Amino acid sequence: MKKRTFDDYRDDYDCATLERHDGVLVMRLQTAGREFRWGVDAHAELPYLFRDIGEDRDNRVVVLTGTGDVFSGPEASPVTRSVTRSMPAADWLRIMREAKQMLLHELEIEVPMIAAVNGPAYRHMELALLCDIVVASEDAVFEDAAHIQHGHLAPGDGMNIVLELLMGVNRARYLHLTAQRLDAVQARDWGLVNEVVPKAQVRDRAMELARTLAEKPDSLLRASRLLMTQTLKKALSDSLESHLLYEGLAQLDQSDPMRR
Repeated sequence: MKKRTFDDYRDDYDCATLERHDGVLVMRLQTAGREFRWGVDAHAELPYLFRDIGEDRDNRVVVLTGTGDVFSGPEASPVTRSVTRSMPAADWLRIMREAKQMLLHELEIEVPMIAAVNGPAYRHMELALLCDIVVASEDAVFEDAAHIQHGHLAPGDGMNIVLELLMGVNRARYLHLTAQRLDAVQARDWGLVNEVVPKAQVRDRAMELARTLAEKPDSLLRASRLLMTQTLKKALSDSLESHLLYEGLAQLDQSDPMRR
């Protein structure tokens, strides 16, 4: 079976724009050319996009960033709450499959990944945190805006596993239960972020790091990424399916008009 080249997949996805120069692929999350807003389309596309990026051996470093002033949104409000309250089981199983593949396919990318967090990461911050290096803008914030406090879902989509590994179990539980919003400096102090830089410099700094890494031998880059992601892969592989089931279970009584 012929592998898809960059030209084959670069324009296939609405959730991101792709550019590549000298082996450095920049994946910029976006919605209709503007700031990235989570939705069912992006949820369905990202697993396949990560798979295509990972299978293209001409990608030597990947930079993941957002569009405009937000890395991932929207900020929580009653209007932006999930529409999964009355979702049939078959649809929830599809969402579970997409959620699992999205994170595991990101980790299957065998070259270093750098996140350039250009602003608030209100939703699915774990996509940035699964990268090997995280550079954040001074105005970046990290929040779980889609679960307990601002929605009706238990936080079982994988972010909970990643946060526990990076910041500790108790800090992660508190963040989910209280909708805590971490600023960039606190996120750095707690081990989520490596560098905090002025907003105008976040992408330039990520690209500087990417170009330096791209000068290294390909086998060195791939072996390093593979060994550095083993712990994350094991944690997600061991627990993610059961956590997604709990997430779905939490919304069942809210879709039942006879609940008391």
